Amino acid sequence: MIKLVITDMDGTLLNTQKQPPKDFSPWVLSHPDILVAIASGRQYYTLYDEFPEICDRLVYIPDNGALSFYQGEMIHKDIMEPGDVEKCLKAVEHIPGVTPIICGVKAAYMRPSRPEIEAQGHIYYHRLEFHEDLYACIRKDEFAKVTYYVEEYRAAEAHKELGDMGSRLVPIVSGRDWIDVNKAGVNKGNAVREIQQRFGILPEESMAFGDYMNDYEMLGCCTHSYAMANSCEEILQTARYHTASNDEEGVMKILRKF
Repeated sequence: MIKLVITDMDGTLLNTQKQPPKDFSPWVLSHPDILVAIASGRQYYTLYDEFPEICDRLVYIPDNGALSFYQGEMIHKDIMEPGDVEKCLKAVEHIPGVTPIICGVKAAYMRPSRPEIEAQGHIYYHRLEFHEDLYACIRKDEFAKVTYYVEEYRAAEAHKELGDMGSRLVPIVSGRDWIDVNKAGVNKGNAVREIQQRFGILPEESMAFGDYMNDYEMLGCCTHSYAMANSCEEILQTARYHTASNDEEGVMKILRKF
């Protein structure tokens, strides 16, 4: 019996137009006995705004598992050291076409840029502030994650150029144009395990959907793990099952069977 369903957002639940399936919210409302979690690299405020009709029914795992929220309460927090945030900013100063966004508990912060790059920031971070000096912002918030927007879909190449970021930081490619850096030990999988423990749910009662490497650990802690058809090769190999692509509503194709 499934008691917990966790889904990633971009490339998984959302189609390429960044829209969820029309019957996702009705499905959640019609299955009150199943806990549904949204696990994403996105910001909490962005996830909360995405599902207004079911916002208090969902568990939110934003920033790749650094934070968790349920019914308006923060139930988990694992933040970065200020010096590590600074290290993340310095790591990309020599790489062209990379825009860092430092992701705080209160808001996300990025430097003013071209309109098309700022638009990318607004998609994923509804509470977004623009500052020329990001180093000064480190003193005004606590930080869950640093993310890099990489132009021309060069995230995999830019990832190789980051160099050694030390044992306390883990950079992962989270999409064709995004790299996320979290504190070591922070990932969606560990956040899901805390939720399983909190609500008394077993791995064999859990189902997860993902498409990219920031979903890797999450899929590993759920017996019913699904890779989208559009997943990267590592995720296709990791997940126990496969489903249709995000543009074919692969998540809902499975959920509709309940």
